[in-house]
Amino acid sequence: MLFASGGFQVKLYDIEQQQITSALDSIRRPPPRVDNRTQGLIHARKEMKSLEQCGALKGSLSAEQQLSLISGCANIAEAVEGAVHIQECVPENLELKKKIFTQLDGLVDDRVVLSSSTSCLLPSKLFVGLAHVKQCIVAHPVNPPYYVPLVELVPHPETSPATMDRTHALLRKIGQSPVRVLREIDGFVLNRLQYAIISEAWRLVEEGIVSPSDLDLVMSDGLGMRYAFIGPLETMHLNAEGMISYCDRYSEGMKRVLKTFGPIPEFSRATVEKVNQDLCLKVPDDPGHLAARRQWRDDCLMRLAKLKSQVQPQ
Repeated sequence: MLFASGGFQVKLYDIEQQQITSALDSIRRPPPRVDNRTQGLIHARKEMKSLEQCGALKGSLSAEQQLSLISGCANIAEAVEGAVHIQECVPENLELKKKIFTQLDGLVDDRVVLSSSTSCLLPSKLFVGLAHVKQCIVAHPVNPPYYVPLVELVPHPETSPATMDRTHALLRKIGQSPVRVLREIDGFVLNRLQYAIISEAWRLVEEGIVSPSDLDLVMSDGLGMRYAFIGPLETMHLNAEGMISYCDRYSEGMKRVLKTFGPIPEFSRATVEKVNQDLCLKVPDDPGHLAARRQWRDDCLMRLAKLKSQVQPQ
C-alpha cells in the first residue's frame, strides 16, 4: 500500500503460487468468504477504499490507480527484474532470511537496494558473505506501517552511504519518516526504548505499585500524549529553559530514581496471568475482540496522523 501510494509499481512474490493468486483475486474482487491467507490483502482493498472516502488515502493517486500498480509474480527472478528496491518481509528467522538474500544476491545488479524488514536481526549477521553487501540495509517499519510512519534504517558495516541516502529518500517520497541508525546495535533504537519501558512497567505492576490498567493509563493519557508529538529529549528541553537548564535542575533527581530500578524482569507466569486477567476485562483475548481493538487502534492512529499533519510547528 505504501509503495503503491507513491506511484511505484509493486510486485509481490511468495513461494506459494496459490497464495499470490488468492491475494490478487482478493484485491480485485472480494471473495464470498475470508481465509487467513488472504486476510491481509482483503484488508488492504477495504482499507484503501475507506481511506479514500474519508480523505486519508496516502499519495495523489486514487485507490483504484494504486491497486492497479500491485501485481504478483510466480518467479522470483521475474519479480525483481528492473527493481530499484526490494523489501524482504518473511518471518523473523535468520536462516530463512539469509537463504533469501543469498538467492537475491545472485539475481540482482549493482543498482538495486536489498532491504530487510527485520525488527531485531543484526545486518552483520543477516547479510554476511553477500557480493552486493554495499547495497544491503535494514529498513525496519513499525506496526502498523501504513499508520505509523517511522522506519529505522540500520546499515551493515559495509553498507555504502549511497544506499542509506537512496533508501532514506525513497521512504520520504512515500510519506514515511526514516531515521538513520548510525551503527548496528542489538534491538536497534525503537525496541531498545520500548523494552526499557516494558521492563519498568512490568516491575511496577509485579511489585504492586500500580495496576496493569492504570499503568497503561499513565502512558496513554500521560507520557504517550506528549511523546506523540515531541520526543523525550525535546520534552526535557521544553520543560525548562533549554536542555542545560533542565539537567542542572533535574539530573540529580533522575539519577537517584534510576538507581532504584530493579533487575531485568523474569516475566514470571504468575505476573503474566495477573496482567492478562486485568487486560481481558477491557479486551477479551479471543480473535474477534482483539481484531476489533486493533481496528480501533488503527483508526486512532489514522486520526492522529491527520492531526499531526495539520499542526506542524511554525
